[in-house]
Amino acid sequence: MVKAIININDRTNRVLNIVKAKHGLKNKSEAINKVVNEYGRSLLEPELRPEFIEKIKARQKERTVKVTDFRSHYGLK
Repeated sequence: MVKAIININDRTNRVLNIVKAKHGLKNKSEAINKVVNEYGRSLLEPELRPEFIEKIKARQKERTVKVTDFRSHYGLK
């Protein structure tokens, strides 16, 4: 575990307190970890997430369908 002394503004402090209270966390350290983990999950590219890789591997094993005319196959004009 890394210890850090950080400077945060009043708004950030309020947000951390809200996160801490909402999720029943013990301290602001846990609130910071929660916020960063959730942001990190949304920030990561889909191809880097393990569940995306497994989904694609499963799709690769599926049978393919040959389409000669894309527009008519999907009902496009």
